[in-house]
Amino acid sequence: MVPDVSTGDYTKMLCLNCAKRIVTPRSFSKYDLLKRYLKFRAAFTNVVKLSFAKIDGIIGDNLPMSAFRNEKWWKNSRSTHANAWLDAGWRMQEANLDEGYIVFQKVKSVQTRSHIRKRSKTKVKKPFTPAPYRTPRSRKPSKTKIARAQARLKNLERKRASIKTYRGRFKPKSAFEKRLYKPDEKPE
Repeated sequence: MVPDVSTGDYTKMLCLNCAKRIVTPRSFSKYDLLKRYLKFRAAFTNVVKLSFAKIDGIIGDNLPMSAFRNEKWWKNSRSTHANAWLDAGWRMQEANLDEGYIVFQKVKSVQTRSHIRKRSKTKVKKPFTPAPYRTPRSRKPSKTKIARAQARLKNLERKRASIKTYRGRFKPKSAFEKRLYKPDEKPE
């Protein structure tokens, strides 16, 4: 255990592995993001056309001026920037500096590293059968519930039929108003 490396605070102790990660973080090439992008696109297409602006956006930095001026910069040689697309399994097919775009073509044989295991292809002996699913039975309501619902409907129909309808704006007083107020007086 060592004190916090960034502040030197003795109250916050870190393990040596954590301190090592803080002091010496992994260094990535700025073209590793382009490599990731091309690996992602490999699942969908065999040819990718990228403008210089798009590549600038992917790597999060500007391309050097020699990339805009010289086609040799885009050759498929083993250089820091070319390793990004070569390691991802792509090759530069066309570089159009006048219109400002690059066309990458996916290579059929992608170089694999020795420490990455290849997935073993297991043979499927029988086709996939989904788990059994029992459809739920629709339950019928009981006769008692049906009878109660029908009785409620009949009572509502009787109540609607018993209400008197009057023409115009005349609205009779409710029983509550009749008890509360005298016929000639009404509060303001």
